[in-house]
Amino acid sequence: MMMHTAVGLWVLSAVICVCSANSVSLVNKANKAFSFRLYRKLAAHADSRGKNIFFSPASVSAALAALSVGAQGATHRQLFSGLGFNRFLLTQTDVDRAFQMFLQRANNTSQDASKGTAVFVDNSFKPKPEFLQTLKQSYFADGLNVNFTKTTESADTINKYVEEKTNGKIEKLVESLDPNTVMYLISYIYYKGKWATQFDPKLTEQDDFNVDENTKVPAVMMNMEDSFNAYQDHELNVTVLKLPFNSAYSMLLMLPDIMATLENVICPNHVNKWLKAMRLRRYDVYIPKFSIKTSYNLNNVLSEMGMTNMFGGRANFRGISEGQGLAVSEVVHKAMLDVDEAGAKASAATGIGVIVESAVLNPDPVPVLKFNRPFMVIITERNTKEILFLGKIINPTI
Repeated sequence: MMMHTAVGLWVLSAVICVCSANSVSLVNKANKAFSFRLYRKLAAHADSRGKNIFFSPASVSAALAALSVGAQGATHRQLFSGLGFNRFLLTQTDVDRAFQMFLQRANNTSQDASKGTAVFVDNSFKPKPEFLQTLKQSYFADGLNVNFTKTTESADTINKYVEEKTNGKIEKLVESLDPNTVMYLISYIYYKGKWATQFDPKLTEQDDFNVDENTKVPAVMMNMEDSFNAYQDHELNVTVLKLPFNSAYSMLLMLPDIMATLENVICPNHVNKWLKAMRLRRYDVYIPKFSIKTSYNLNNVLSEMGMTNMFGGRANFRGISEGQGLAVSEVVHKAMLDVDEAGAKASAATGIGVIVESAVLNPDPVPVLKFNRPFMVIITERNTKEILFLGKIINPTI
């Protein structure tokens, strides 16, 4: 059996550029659709059943888009198709420039947001200069040299970098490295937002959270009576609440009567409809205070989404290196979300390993909106509606 050379790849990015508004719109639309396709794949997997789901579509798509810079042939077509990019309307350059704009906007819009990429390259491996140059220019990738023959030290170097970039929230992105690794590409994102109107800690008290019909857990519930933008979608039987941060971002909380009804069909069109149709009303809102962490190996999920060639002997990454046959060994993703009275902190990192082979107030009484059963959550940028984070909270205590 042929010995393959492994390449670990993590992506990080941020840049500004002048490019077609239509191209940017197409990439943005594709990214949002990808968010919910990936969510449904994660939700359907046995490992996720009965568990909280939380991830950053923005981090995963940035990592895969950066990887596609070095992909060719069917491998490139599968990456483009899996990400939802129409290769007849978008070139790789269009995609690169669009991500430059997204990343630059995120880093410039608020001091509380940080997105980026990085490439760790083995001292003995020489990727094509144009590949590294594109990652640097379009994805603002930091380039670092390591000795991957020392797998533990190399993993520690990558983990320390990610930990610093995510303010200590993602502590151990890389659990172990393939001994044949020659490159590792990472994508990270960190967000810390304060609520535009903060919850009063004095009103926070313990209450029950209904995990399912037969299971209740004690949860710490925050409370606020105020005017909120909300919408009742009678078609999906879901109540949608918007909690703005004091920046360009907002959190959407979706409380469905039946979770499966919502998560099986939710798409960007629903989110757009909710945001447009929301009206300011007075509610007595209860939201759990929680901290969750998630970890995923996305190899199977991405394969099911059509991105198969990159994991095996048919992988074509000649845009990275002509001399060695490279293939992806793993795509890993970790994320966290903290929600408290002051605001929310969210962070995520994605890794790719490559181997060779208007106001209307309700009259009294004020309606109660209590998130005391499973709900979905989105953190989105208000202008572009980019989805930074997406998930489902089934149990806020784990």
